[in-house]
Amino acid sequence: MGNVSASSTPLGGLAPPPPVLPPQPPTQVPFDNNPGTFEEIHRRCKDIFPQIFEGGKLVISKGLSSNFQVSHTLALSTCQPSGYRFGSTYIGSKQLSPQESYPVILGDIDASGDLNAQVIHAFTERIRSKGVVQIQNNKCAVTQVTTDYKGDDYTASVTLGNIDPIHESGIVVSQYLQRVTRRLDLGAELHYQYGNQVPGGQIAFMSFAGKLSSDNWQFSGNVSPTAGNFHGCYVHKISEHLQLGAELETSLRMGDSTATVGYQIEIPNANVTFKGQVDSNYCVGAVMEKKITPFPFTFAFSGYLNHVKGTSRFGLGLVVG
Repeated sequence: MGNVSASSTPLGGLAPPPPVLPPQPPTQVPFDNNPGTFEEIHRRCKDIFPQIFEGGKLVISKGLSSNFQVSHTLALSTCQPSGYRFGSTYIGSKQLSPQESYPVILGDIDASGDLNAQVIHAFTERIRSKGVVQIQNNKCAVTQVTTDYKGDDYTASVTLGNIDPIHESGIVVSQYLQRVTRRLDLGAELHYQYGNQVPGGQIAFMSFAGKLSSDNWQFSGNVSPTAGNFHGCYVHKISEHLQLGAELETSLRMGDSTATVGYQIEIPNANVTFKGQVDSNYCVGAVMEKKITPFPFTFAFSGYLNHVKGTSRFGLGLVVG
């Protein structure tokens, strides 16, 4: 809820892999009890669901150095943006852990000039900032700056989105997530928006969230009493190669609820990953990814059926690099 921008992976389910950094000794982080950010409480469940795409997609990525990579994406689709996109990624050499290196600069642009760009940097082990810019139709559609502060057992975040001092409009989101016990995290979010397009000139609402986890499962949920929204996720690791997830989104104001059940199956011997989902709107979707070793090829097949509308979408993709 804190993010104003769109997904950070505009290439659908076929994002090029990031550059591989040379091995470096990790920096010891003195706050292993940190619960993470408020924005990521549902990530473990969301990662199970497939990223559906339609039509044909070709992604060619090339690492120019250990820190710099470029990619070329060609997409042909009837219901999603089509055409050519050029992308680039730079990862710096400031390594805080084996999985975190800064600064990170990434972006992609299409033939019409639409641009998506992100800059992520950790100024210290506790302070990390992310800037997002989206340009569409020669206009700046999204500007967003997020700063996270990681304490020993909590994370505080502030997001400024589309701040326009001339027209006096913008969005401010503050978030806080606290580690209560080894398995329980609790947090709150305050969302404030102001401007002429907002009824009454300004609006604010709060939401509360919690995450209960163990070694094999995790339940996360957030509720906004004033907006009448509830979002809950549950993920269970059945085995090393099988995970199940369930998601429920409810809006009392709209009088609508959607439940989704998904799975992820990995077959290491065949280098195949299956992801699938089915929801209460009678929609079924699945994606299969197959890595061709020792070649740097990954094939992806996507399918989606809406049994209510009687429509279907299918996709075929190839990632090289």
